[in-house]
Order: sequence, then C-alpha cells, then structure tokens
Amino acid sequence: MANIGKATKLSVATLAIMNVTAVVSLRGLPAEAEYGISSAFYYLFAALVFLIPTALVAAELAAMFSDKQGGVFRWVGEAFGKRMGFLAIWLQWVESTIWYPTVLTFGAVSLAFIGMDSTHDMALASNRMYTLAVVLIIYWLATFISLKGMSWVGRVSKIGGLVGTIIPAGLLVVLAIIYLATGGHSQMDLSGKFFPDLTNLDNLVLAAGIFLFYAGMEMGGIHVKEVDNPSRNYPKAVFIGSLITVLIFILGTFSLGIIIPKNEINLTQSLLVGFDHYFTYVKASWLSPVIAVALAFGVLAGVLTWVAGPSKGIFAVGRAGYLPPFFQKTNSRGVQRNILLIQGAIVTLLGLLFVVMPSVQSFYQILSQLTVLLYLIMYLLMFAAAIYLRYNMKKAKRPFRIGNKGNGLMWFVSGIGFLGSLLAFVLSFIPPGQIAVGSSTVWYAVLVIGCIVVVAIPIIIYAMRKPSWRDPAATFEPFHWEENTSTTTTNYDNTSL
Repeated sequence: MANIGKATKLSVATLAIMNVTAVVSLRGLPAEAEYGISSAFYYLFAALVFLIPTALVAAELAAMFSDKQGGVFRWVGEAFGKRMGFLAIWLQWVESTIWYPTVLTFGAVSLAFIGMDSTHDMALASNRMYTLAVVLIIYWLATFISLKGMSWVGRVSKIGGLVGTIIPAGLLVVLAIIYLATGGHSQMDLSGKFFPDLTNLDNLVLAAGIFLFYAGMEMGGIHVKEVDNPSRNYPKAVFIGSLITVLIFILGTFSLGIIIPKNEINLTQSLLVGFDHYFTYVKASWLSPVIAVALAFGVLAGVLTWVAGPSKGIFAVGRAGYLPPFFQKTNSRGVQRNILLIQGAIVTLLGLLFVVMPSVQSFYQILSQLTVLLYLIMYLLMFAAAIYLRYNMKKAKRPFRIGNKGNGLMWFVSGIGFLGSLLAFVLSFIPPGQIAVGSSTVWYAVLVIGCIVVVAIPIIIYAMRKPSWRDPAATFEPFHWEENTSTTTTNYDNTSL
C-alpha cells in the first residue's frame, strides 16, 4: 500500500474497506459451498477464533514497533530471539510463494471461461497443460514487471480489487436473490443444519482451509497509528471489516450452493460455472465472458501486488546479515532481483507437480493445504509472541492495547487465536474425502516433508550466517534485549539467541 503522510488520518470506514480488500478473495467459495448451510458455521467460527484475534494482536504489535522495521521478524524476534524471528518472516515469504500457483490456477480457470461454448470452456479449464502454461506465463510476466518497478501497481490493485472481487461478489448475491424470487429451485437445502457433524473429520478438512481465507487481516495493523483515537476506532474498523468480510463469504457461498448441485461442485471451476448458470437463467449469457475477464483481472492484479511485497520483507532482513550476499543483489532500480528470480524458480517447480497429481483440483487442494500449514506456523509464533511481550516488555508504549488494564484480555484473544490456529494446523494434514488426491502416501509426504524442509531451511541458514553477510549500508534497529543489556557487544555471534 502507498505510504500515507503523517498528517493524514484514516477514517473507520476507510480502514475497514482496506481490511476487506486485503482479505477477501472469491476463489475459495466453492470449497465451502459443499457444506451447505453449515458453511456459515465455519465462516463465523473461523472469524471468531482467527480473523478478529489476528487483526487485534497484529495491531498491538505493529503499534509497539511502528518506528522499527522488520514486521513479523521484529514481533517474534523481540519475544523469542532472532532465530525464531527469521523463521517467522521466512514462512511468510515462502507461504506467499507457494500461494501463487493456487491463486493463478483460479486465474487460469477464469480465462478459460472467456469463450462462449461452456462445454469447451470446462474442458479447457480441466486441462493440466493449459493451466500450467497460464500459471507460468502470468507469474513470470508479473515478475518481469516487478523488476521494472512497481509504482503503478497500487492503482492496478485497487481497480482489480473493485472490479475483480467486490463487484462480482455483490453481483453473485443479487443474481441468487433474483433466481429465488422468480421461482428458481435451490440446489442447496436451505432448511439444513447450521451446526455440522464435528465427529466426521473428513467434513472438517476442507473447512480448515477457511483460515487462509482470512489470512492477511494483520496487514491492517501497519496503519494503526494513522487512525484517530486508535484504542476505540481501530477495533471498530476491525469488527466492521470482519463483518463485511464474513457476509461476503457466507452470502457468496450460499449463492453458489443455490445454483450448483453439491455433487457437481468443483474447487477450481464452480465459481465461473455458477455465474454462467445465473446469466443463462436471466438470459444474459453474454455477461459470462465479461465476468470471467473481471475475475481473472482481479487475480492478476492481486498477484502483481504481492509478487514483490513479501519478498521485500525477507530482503530487508537478509541485508541485516541473515541471507548470503547473493540474495541481496538488486537491479539498477533497487528491486530485489535475485530473490524474485529464486521465488519464480520455486513457483515453476511447484507448477510441475501437475504431472504427478491426478487432477488440477487435487493439485490446487494440496498446495492450498501446504500454504495453510506454513502460514499457521507463523501465526502460532505471532500469537505466542504477543502474550510473551506483555511480560517481557511491560513498560513499552502501546498506542493500541488489547484491554485497558492487565493481561487477561490479551491472554483470551491471543489464546483463542493460538488454539484456533493449532486446530486448523492439525486438521490440514487430513486428506479430504470429497476430492480424489491420488495416493494418500503422496499427500502426506508432500505436506509433512514440505513443512519439515521449509522450517529447516531458515534454521540452517541462520546457523551458517557470517559477519560478511551484513550489508554495511543496512540500518536495522537493535532488539530491545540488545539495547537493555549492559553486556551488549558488537560481536556478531553475541547478539544471537
């Protein structure tokens, strides 16, 4: 997001909409549409135990360290040391890297539905080679654009968020209302149970992925000091933004379930198929290609925004001595060239998994699950750090504070967030019964080995770091435990925990 001048103050409404734009994506609606009415339970549950705690905890941490760089590296590092801080920001970067193939898969499917022949469009959307080609072409195009400089991407992302997310979501709900009001038959049992059968683990697996739908709300914490009376107005913006987000997800999911039979729901295609069915019903089939382009544009705009984003965080930390000089190389415009190229190589490698997975849908699901697992590890560290810092940095200024007095409310909010994240983490390992994922051995191997490798890499890099890795031009503020000890030394190894 663009920097806002010190004199500028964000209104509650503005910050709420910013939070919605950062979080809401329509690509995951089909996954929850399979649950019918009970999908509302999952959305509300995840909002209470993850979305709201994430936003509030991140707001306090961001306000505490608003004058120091590092983001989640700073937050976790202040509590548990540099090694854990580096792990946290590494996970944030790698998670976003793995996320690109999943979101671009949705973009590829959207582009497939630009044609007017729905049978041909569905066949093209299911073609693995087509999807792989689109994912790689669009991702590398976004990377090369990033290397040229991203000053214009802010405007593109705003337009893309409006055209590719907000307007389509509203249109989907309006079409569902028109369909039911004019006698259309609902494919969803609207009299079904709100509370799902929690004893069936298969029914919980896809729902666990809903936590990732809400991931990103912590980004709004960056702006907590740009709000008048943040102790009152920031929570208000969080709850308004959360309410809008939950409503979009619930109503959008219901809208899909109303028009598509449960046994025909496909994770990658059903959003476009749903629009196509509604447009056919209202005799406006010519709008199907238009909405397909809009959704694809929304995806591409989001990718353009994020391709360079998380990599900047790991780049800044790397310059402080946590990554070898190779990773610190920039082009003439100061863009983190080598990190972007390595990021692209990882995306390409993940894309090749198409050849071993039985379908585009299973590839989409396994990458989504791995993304959830990695992101949740970072959130577990963040929630634990927030509680720890209440005791380790008692006297630190907190422009925004969860609870006016004492630490009880922080324990409650962070505790719920931690336990909710832990629950989703455990559930994410279970193969979903609704999707053919091929060999369960491959499923478990990818998730377990993927988590172990991704977590081990930053620990190994941290152990191998050298004083020569630090860029002399890098200015990275010391941690509070470095400032407050009389034994602080400039010796590189003595500053580690």
